Amino acid sequence: MNKAVFIDKDGTLIKDISYNVNTALIEFETYAFEALQLLQQLGYLLVIVTNQSGIAFDYFTEKELENVRAHISNTLKQKGIDLHGFYFCPHHASGKLKAYSIACDCRKPAPGLLLRAASDMQIDLADSWMIGDILNDVEAGNKAGCKTILINNGNETEWKMSDLRRPHYTVDNLMQAAKIVATEKKIQRNELV
Repeated sequence: MNKAVFIDKDGTLIKDISYNVNTALIEFETYAFEALQLLQQLGYLLVIVTNQSGIAFDYFTEKELENVRAHISNTLKQKGIDLHGFYFCPHHASGKLKAYSIACDCRKPAPGLLLRAASDMQIDLADSWMIGDILNDVEAGNKAGCKTILINNGNETEWKMSDLRRPHYTVDNLMQAAKIVATEKKIQRNELV
């Protein structure tokens, strides 16, 4: 079985610009490359899981989002980082486009994106992590059975807490998250010896 780090896209990996599909405006978060390089060295698959309700609201198309995925993947590749998956939810119950205006099992905080990725790539969710900048990311990770890290960068505004929305760790940036994953892996390795 593989292990993965599931990473939210907007506000976690790249700067959050609402409904942006202009690749010229994409800016990676501070320490994003260094953090992903570390996680990759630790043997984790790197998988983006992201809500993209702009599709349901007809702000952009799946094809335009594919250009964003390709841009992110190519930028990471230039830094020696392999992106193993890009899973997105195009749905929103209040969306404008009927085909996407549904209640689904893939829109975070539901765990559907992580479960689909786990099935596609033979990922052991109990040995994997979900990193995001809002509690919906944490809840999705917890529901899927992953360990969870919240990057508390000011993007969470509701703070509706429950057991499912409680992260295992809270940090300030992606590099701090990667170091926690590294520390946990080292502890786990020592316990097996």
